[in-house]
Amino acid sequence: MDNERSQDCSADGLDVDTPQTSGMTRAAAITLAKTGASKLWAGTMVVQPDAKTGPHHHGELETVLYVVKGRVRMRWGEQLELSDEAKPGDFIYVPPYVPHQEINANPNEICEAVVVRNGQDPIVVNLELQTPEPASAGHRGMPFHPDR
Repeated sequence: MDNERSQDCSADGLDVDTPQTSGMTRAAAITLAKTGASKLWAGTMVVQPDAKTGPHHHGELETVLYVVKGRVRMRWGEQLELSDEAKPGDFIYVPPYVPHQEINANPNEICEAVVVRNGQDPIVVNLELQTPEPASAGHRGMPFHPDR
């Protein structure tokens, strides 16, 4: 193991020079360059209060999110027609090529998650899809599943 590269995985050492999607901030923690990891990538994602990401997918990569803070509403499917919510302590699995969108379901608190992918390539394919979420997706009183 290369001890030089494995030393700085603290929050202060996160790398935001990674592909981004509107509405969220991604930061890399475990990469080939930072730690020598060759088969996975890990980092964080933050969605600000009352915000949502643009629709996107991660190509052939499988993605796991572990919610640390806040509530995230995930929309997924070819037209983002499916939705569910996750709270701190919940895991979310996103299969390869599945269009998805993260929505902060709390207008007063950031949403934070740890993200792990099964590859080093920073694949982020931002999509031009209409989202079924209203512009006020995070406002109190809005139903969590508006299409149900």
